[in-house]
Amino acid sequence: MPFVKEQKNKAYFKRFQVKYRRRREGKTDYYARKRLVVQAKNKYNSPKYRLVVRFTNRDIICQVVYAKLQGDHVLTAAYAHELPRYGVKGGLTNWAAAYATGLLVARRTLAKLGLDEKYEGVTEPDGTVSMTEAIEDGPRPFKAFLDVGLKRTSTGSRLFGAVKGASDGGIYIPHGENRFPGFDIESKSLDAELLRNYIYGIHVAEYMEYLQDEDEERYRKQFATFIAGGITSDEVEDMYTEAHAAIREDPSAKPTEKKKPAAGEKVKSYKKQRLNKKQRDNKVLQKKLAWEKKNLD
Repeated sequence: MPFVKEQKNKAYFKRFQVKYRRRREGKTDYYARKRLVVQAKNKYNSPKYRLVVRFTNRDIICQVVYAKLQGDHVLTAAYAHELPRYGVKGGLTNWAAAYATGLLVARRTLAKLGLDEKYEGVTEPDGTVSMTEAIEDGPRPFKAFLDVGLKRTSTGSRLFGAVKGASDGGIYIPHGENRFPGFDIESKSLDAELLRNYIYGIHVAEYMEYLQDEDEERYRKQFATFIAGGITSDEVEDMYTEAHAAIREDPSAKPTEKKKPAAGEKVKSYKKQRLNKKQRDNKVLQKKLAWEKKNLD
């Protein structure tokens, strides 16, 4: 038996360096983050902004973030659960909702920086792709880089709905047309009409009509919020058009009013109360008595 040197010995494990916690948890791609955060040292502390887009099961989160040594700082944020205030009565996680959320965060950011009147963006989107250009004798457009996190950048993804909305809202986001729905990889061209349908939720309206004819039960289950809000398939496009106009009219955030408990009202607590020694001993005794009663009787 030849001698085989043990590589992973005690000295190896003593010097083993674990990866960052968020890398171990699969939450942060530090390879991508380093390139999104690092900035030129000759720009004298001018931050590099990122458009952070994240999706949950029931919400869409769009934030404009910049990094400092202390951590990330959020300049502005917009959420899909704010869209009912602008007239969107259902489907808060679809492509059209992602576009509206991106539009909201763009207008909110520019309003905060005083650039909303100088950079209006695309007021009537027709499906064509164009980036915000600088105006003559004026400030440059607000620039942000897309931060996708760990989400796959598949063609037609809702992620790019938020990008399209923020770009049409007046923010300069470097991007191309090859990831929007309607892009043909063979002809290298974009179907603007299809992209417009996604922006105004026409694809949702078509699916509503299909389900209504083919499967009434599934239609009522899947589009329950639209039905409760009195929205039919013919009204979906108008709903999103009016929402875009309302967002441009007033993109400011409205903090939710938290209900204060009345005098003497018991507040529901989700945190378990800590037991003292006497209570813990009594709890163990009760378990013993319950076991004896069940098994010895």
